[in-house]
Amino acid sequence: MPTDPHRIKLPQSLFDPGSVDPVVQRQAKALTEITNTAPHWTQTGAPEARKARIEGRSALPAPVYADQAEWRECAGPAGPVRLRYIPHDNARGTYLHIHGGGWVLGGADHQDLALVALSRATGLACLSVEYRMAPEHPFPAGPDDCLAAARHLIDQAGLYGGDHLYIGGESAGAHLAAVTLLRLRDKDGISPFLAANLVYGAYDLRMTPGARAYGQDKPILRTSDIENFVAAFAGDTDPADPAISPVLADLSGLCPAIFSVGTNDALYEDTMAMWARWSASGNPAELALYTGGYHAFNAAPSPLTDAFNARVYKYLNELTD
Repeated sequence: MPTDPHRIKLPQSLFDPGSVDPVVQRQAKALTEITNTAPHWTQTGAPEARKARIEGRSALPAPVYADQAEWRECAGPAGPVRLRYIPHDNARGTYLHIHGGGWVLGGADHQDLALVALSRATGLACLSVEYRMAPEHPFPAGPDDCLAAARHLIDQAGLYGGDHLYIGGESAGAHLAAVTLLRLRDKDGISPFLAANLVYGAYDLRMTPGARAYGQDKPILRTSDIENFVAAFAGDTDPADPAISPVLADLSGLCPAIFSVGTNDALYEDTMAMWARWSASGNPAELALYTGGYHAFNAAPSPLTDAFNARVYKYLNELTD
């Protein structure tokens, strides 16, 4: 006998502009102005844009460094890979973090305070990867470094926080985390992470219809930004290659994951598609949508950020074996 299908119905209030928190609305408006007027990395060059971020001259605030954080390193395919380590006394495991920034910008030490907060809330030590970035080092340099860091953590877990391992990242970092999980499965035949925390990732580098239609008068990440980032990162690699667009890959045999994205994000459809394919491939997957959340919304304080953090912490704490 036929069974009733599972019915998924997203409430329209998720997409209602009137439901967006006023703090988030003000942030999005201010960031849109900054995004549209600040010098672009394609004009200044990537090194100058990275310097501007560190000095607080970009759309995102300058990074604040944690006193307890320290640098370590592991062997990589092109020399040592630097690792930003957030220790935790009596850690129950380690969270391998991969930073975002369109594969071009950002740094492993730009999320110190966020990772300290995650560490305190989950009992995990954190290890963030300083991978090689485009355009100086296009695909597969960044993924190669992330794979080296993951292998190092798997082999030396006792040096950091024990054998309970988690992985995650934001934006390009979520993409690299997914690619790392696929490479570990395909190259090493292992799936060693208990869970993945994948936050507004770019999983289809061909660009989804939503990413193409998102437009320009937007905060942080516009359609043209995605185009420029993909061109720099992909280099000569076809964006339709599953090795670089993980939503197109065989996703079977991977760990549970939580996928988070705001409804005002150019990568909204990337997250929806990856969550759907992850689930359809037999992997447990949760979806967390945030009304009015723009790209990188959780980098600024707001009720939306509080809700995001609480859900991620709860998810990581629940998946312990």
